[in-house]
Amino acid sequence: MKRIGMLTSGGDCQALNAAMRGVVKTLTHSGEDVEVYGFQDGYKGLIYCNFQILTGRDFSGILTKGGTMLGTSRTPFKLLDEPTPEGLNKVEEMKRNYAKLGLDCLVILGGNGTHKTANRLQEEGLNVVTLPKTIDNDLWGTDMTFGFQSAVDIATNAIDCIHTTASSHGRVFIVEVMGHKVGWLTLNAGMAGGADIILIPEIPYDIKKVIDKIEERDKNGSRFTIIAVAEGAISKEDAKLSKKDYKKKVEKRKVSVSYEIAEEIFKRTGREVRVTVPGHMQRGGSPCPYDRVFASRLGAEAGKLILEGKYGFMVGYKNREIVRVSLEDVAGKLKYVDPDARIIQEAKLLGISFGD
Repeated sequence: MKRIGMLTSGGDCQALNAAMRGVVKTLTHSGEDVEVYGFQDGYKGLIYCNFQILTGRDFSGILTKGGTMLGTSRTPFKLLDEPTPEGLNKVEEMKRNYAKLGLDCLVILGGNGTHKTANRLQEEGLNVVTLPKTIDNDLWGTDMTFGFQSAVDIATNAIDCIHTTASSHGRVFIVEVMGHKVGWLTLNAGMAGGADIILIPEIPYDIKKVIDKIEERDKNGSRFTIIAVAEGAISKEDAKLSKKDYKKKVEKRKVSVSYEIAEEIFKRTGREVRVTVPGHMQRGGSPCPYDRVFASRLGAEAGKLILEGKYGFMVGYKNREIVRVSLEDVAGKLKYVDPDARIIQEAKLLGISFGD
C-alpha cells in the first residue's frame, strides 16, 4: 500500500485536475494499492491536517474541469518560518502530519514559490515529487508549464476581440496581460493576436519609441494600434532605479502600468486610449486540449517516479521530451525571456515594436 499526499498551491490555473488525474490513473493502473490524501487549500491543508481520502471515482470526469478540486491558497515562502496565528511552526506541523498519516510521498503542484517550499520539505526529509503549474511559464528547468497554453488562448482571444472595436473607433487599445515578473504570456498572446507593440518586463520600454510606432502606423494609414502590455512591464527610467526604490514606487502606484502608459500616450499625442484588463479570466475555464494532454503526460511521469521510489524531482519538459529535474536546481529560480531570443528577433522582423 502506497499512501500519497497531494496538494495544489499558489494561484490556480487550468489543467491542475488533469495533472492530478494523470498521477492517480498511472498508480492505480499499475496494480499498486494506493491511498490518496488530498490536502485542502494548499500547504495550509498540510499544516492543519485538513484532508479528504480520494478514490478513483474522485478523479473521473475531471480532465476537462478548470481550477482545482482540492482548492488552493498562498503560503508565502518568505513567511514560512513565521508561526501561524495560533502559534504553530508551519514546517514542523507539515512534517508531523506527514509522519502521522504514514505518507510515502507528497505530490505538489505549483509555481515558483510552491517549489521553494517543496524543496524545503525535501531538505527536511520528506519524499516529494512536483509538477510545474503556472500560467506565467516562468519555472526554471522546464520549457513549458501547464496552464500556460490555456492562458495564451484566452489572452489572445481578448486581443482578437479588441481589434474590431479599435478599428471601428480608430483608437489606441492597451490589453494588459498577466505574467508576474516575466513576459512569456504577453509575448505569445501578443504575437498570436497581432499586437503592434508588445511591452514585457525583460525589455524596458521607452515611451517615445512606443509613440513613434503609433505615429508610424498613423502615417501608413492604420486607424488603430494594439499594445499588449505585461503586468510587470517597466520603463527604461524605472529600470534604472534600485530594486528597493522601484518597489516603493510600485507600492505607491494607484493604477497598473497600463494606465500610466495610456496617460502618457494621451498627454503626448492627444490620441484616445482605452485599457482592457482580462485579469483572472486568463486563469479560468476549461484547459485547452494541449494542456489536457501535457498535464496528463506530466502526471503519468510523476506516477512512474513514485512507483520507482525516486523522489526529489520536478517533472519537466525539455526539447519536446518529459524530463526529471532535481528540485534543488529548480527552487528559487525564474525563467525569463531572453531579450536576444530568436522569437524576439522574429517578432521584430514582423514589424512588432518592443519599445526599445
